[in-house]
Amino acid sequence: MRVPLSWLREYVDLPATETGRDVQARLVSAGLEVETVERLGADLKGPLVVGEVLTIEELEGFKKPIRFCTVDVGTANGTGEPQEIVCGARNFAVGDKVVVVLPGAVLPGGFAISARKTYGKVSHGMICSGDELGMGDDGSGGIIVLSPEHEAGTDAIALLELVDEVLDIAVTPDRGYCLSMRGVARETAIAYGLPLRDPALIDTPAPNAHGHPVKVADPVGCSRFTARTVTGIDPEARSPIWLTRRLQKAGMRPVSLAVDITNYVMLELGQPLHAYDRSRLDGPIGVRRARSGEKITTLDGAKRVLDPEDLVITDDRGPIGLAGVMGGADTEIADPVTDPGTGEVTGTTEVVIEAAHFDPITIARAARRHKLPSEASKRFERGVDPEATAPAAQRTADLLVLLAGGSAEAGVTEVIAPSAPHTVAMPADHPDRVAGVAYGRETVVRRLQQIGCDVYGQDELVVTVPSWRPDLREPNDLAEEVIRLEGYENLPSTLPTPPAGRGLTERQRLHRRVGRALAGAGYVEALNYPFLGDAALDALGLPADDDRRRTVTLANPLSDEEPALRTTLLPGLLAALRRNDGRGSHDLALFETGLVFRATGEETVPARLPVDRRPADEQLATLDAALPRQPRHAAVVLAGAREQPGWWGQGRPADWADAVEAARGVAREAGAELLVRAGQYEPWHPGRCAALFVTVDGVETPVGHAGELHPRAVKALGLPARTCAMELDLDLLERAGTGPLRAPRISAYPVATQDVALVVPAEVPAVEVERALREGAGELLESLRLFDVFTGEQIGAGHKSLAYALRFRAADRTLTVEEATAARDAAVALAAERTGAVLRGA
Repeated sequence: MRVPLSWLREYVDLPATETGRDVQARLVSAGLEVETVERLGADLKGPLVVGEVLTIEELEGFKKPIRFCTVDVGTANGTGEPQEIVCGARNFAVGDKVVVVLPGAVLPGGFAISARKTYGKVSHGMICSGDELGMGDDGSGGIIVLSPEHEAGTDAIALLELVDEVLDIAVTPDRGYCLSMRGVARETAIAYGLPLRDPALIDTPAPNAHGHPVKVADPVGCSRFTARTVTGIDPEARSPIWLTRRLQKAGMRPVSLAVDITNYVMLELGQPLHAYDRSRLDGPIGVRRARSGEKITTLDGAKRVLDPEDLVITDDRGPIGLAGVMGGADTEIADPVTDPGTGEVTGTTEVVIEAAHFDPITIARAARRHKLPSEASKRFERGVDPEATAPAAQRTADLLVLLAGGSAEAGVTEVIAPSAPHTVAMPADHPDRVAGVAYGRETVVRRLQQIGCDVYGQDELVVTVPSWRPDLREPNDLAEEVIRLEGYENLPSTLPTPPAGRGLTERQRLHRRVGRALAGAGYVEALNYPFLGDAALDALGLPADDDRRRTVTLANPLSDEEPALRTTLLPGLLAALRRNDGRGSHDLALFETGLVFRATGEETVPARLPVDRRPADEQLATLDAALPRQPRHAAVVLAGAREQPGWWGQGRPADWADAVEAARGVAREAGAELLVRAGQYEPWHPGRCAALFVTVDGVETPVGHAGELHPRAVKALGLPARTCAMELDLDLLERAGTGPLRAPRISAYPVATQDVALVVPAEVPAVEVERALREGAGELLESLRLFDVFTGEQIGAGHKSLAYALRFRAADRTLTVEEATAARDAAVALAAERTGAVLRGA
């Protein structure tokens, strides 16, 4: 919001010595973000005057049209003689009043003016356009042509209000009322302790049955609609200088008188308005939701297909405007047209003024849906004062009567949906307790009254919120208002005292241990956004009934291509791997730990929790039940070389076994025993996929998968060949684990090593043999390692030989050979019983 200081002074009697910087400091202290203060005309120096064009001579023989003019500038040139000026513009004629800068003057940007010879003539000055004076685009695209009543020689600097200061305020979403001069003036008056001249406090006639008919079919989307009619408008009437200059300083381009007035009132009161050419309306004005397939051509010339959620303004023909966003081209104010034969000027002479209050969410969604942000939608979506519709319509009608020679009809249409003022109950000392400062009841009441609240009560206050502050919904909102007006800089700096005895939970410790273990194994952590879309799931090749396709969709996603919360960590990690591979890093090992979101179908809208104390356990349980399941996962992806070649050896590429080993490393940190079996699960290769299990409460439970990705998924995602991946459920691992890790007890007694080679059927997984050996060996077994796998004619078709090294040790004695052998034999016996293993050579 751009706020000219000269305009602001109309509503607040600021001291004459106050500069824009002074006002900026006060407003920033009150919580507004005043980004810059622009000093208009700071480097402008006269003489800059009004001139009357006396003669125009067309100069021939040049590449572009050139005119030699004589201009009456009164006595501003010291002689009273006409000023000779060369000019290339063509939008003025003899008799027009223009703005002339004379030699010795300096224009914005340090452009000094002097008499100089050009195109064979001496130009004593220059006839100015708006851009050359730093006024911005006035819509004409050429020389400034003034109204004829201004006398030649009049100072144009004061006339055009070229010297001013403009505050540029970044209005946050909760302070929509500051998107108006009225709102900023209120904050300025409070900051200076001065009275406010509220521009909305004007007399408005009572509604009656004689106004333009209006039918509101959706009172939720449109809670108020005020319509006024002005007739007899002069189509030739132009916006006066003061009006166009205020619009330009506020960052808006003048268009035509009727449109300029609606924009001016919107800037003044914060209420967006729309003006319809009554002769182009067909029947009553209506407000309803759009019907499927309806179309409208908006004022920007674009033809738009409407959505059933769009709120539209209609007449008997159909939609004539996208409510709160932009009007339709069918009923826009017509530009004046001069008949070349008769010289008669035709245009809009009767205007119906719309001042309505629309639902903020509806308008915000419509503006985003159609990619059509506007000054109106920006205000509606932040919340507009519903009580401002009648004053805004009256103010617009008054200006049309004053500036366009119109007559306001007596008919006033006002459709209002019943509503009650919003009230908030709050203890009088609530701001004190929030801020840690003893403000006292009198200060609290005074500050709330300054922002427009009505306050009743003593120890327990009942606060009626003003209509222009829809953001004040609860006691903490009111406390914030008191605190900001008393000054954030006056709050004491105190450090909170954390409660004793709290530390990391076991879940947090496991999360950190897993991260450290994977980083120590050579993986690099990659943090990704927790969003995905159907395209990523399709590329992974997930079937339609896969549980990972049951996603939780966001109501307001950051990207339409990724509207859902992730159900797996793989899409984000694989995208990071592809991105880094495309940038020249081909040997990659990435990991991520984080939440995934699994829909249960029973999610509900959770109740709001208190913020001034810890919620009760029942409240937290209700909140958890309303949310989707959010297990914590760990995942890795690998591509390229796992071991680099060098003088130490040839190196090797990453393969499925590395992904399985990463899973084992994560399980070790949880103290869980990981069972590995062959499996089939998208997006892994069916012949190189390991299904991972743990025992939870005595039941084998799937916990994840690891291996090489399917070639179709690799191709669809643009990944390097033979990319591998692993994903585990950390929460299940934690449940299957032995709790916090303890340091191993180291025995001082010697180890006894026994090797065994077992022949088993080829389809028997080595992990089953290892599991039986561990269980059969008993508590004397310290470690077990598979060091050889052999197949060949010596073993027999359909069999394989697995050679294991078993290390036995006791904590309190040296084991005898008999004890070690007995433990080995017990291990072999159990392996033979469970897997059919036979000692090789037996």
